[in-house]
This record gives sequence, C-alpha cells and structure tokens, in this order.
Amino acid sequence: MLGIYTKFIPATNTKGARIKASVYGSDNKMRSATIPYPHEYGTTIKAHYEAVKALIEKYKVNWPIQNMRYGSSHDGKGFFFCFAESTID
Repeated sequence: MLGIYTKFIPATNTKGARIKASVYGSDNKMRSATIPYPHEYGTTIKAHYEAVKALIEKYKVNWPIQNMRYGSSHDGKGFFFCFAESTID
C-alpha cells in the first residue's frame, strides 16, 4: 500500500513552521516535500493535504489524490494518507 505521511515541524529561530510530506517509492527510496505552514487553513487536515499536493507536484507522479483517505499519525504530529483503492472488501 502506498501511504504518505505528513508531519508538522515547529518554527525555529531561523525558519518558520512547516509541514513535511514523505513517502517510500517502489524502489524503497524516501521522497519528501516540505512546505511553509499554510496558516490560512489553521490546524486542519487541509494544511497537511497541501503538503501531499506539493509532494505529488515535486515528483510529477500521476496519483489520484482527490479520493485519498487519512487518519492521525501514531505520534500525533501529523497524518497518514492512503488511496481509496487500498480497501478490503
């Protein structure tokens, strides 16, 4: 199953708050994209979804993200996104 993990990265003295989206490809290599925190979305899932979209755009992959499912991450710092096709009937 292909899953994308997002994580909130708090601001530091030199950088503002960010969100990082990461995924392991079929070649077992980590791919990631980091965006400035989109404050217009507040603390909602939409802010993390923007990082997912940035990851898709950065690597020019053709993944149908409009029907993704998501849930909270185990560490409470982000979310885990997966595709609707990854279901058990």
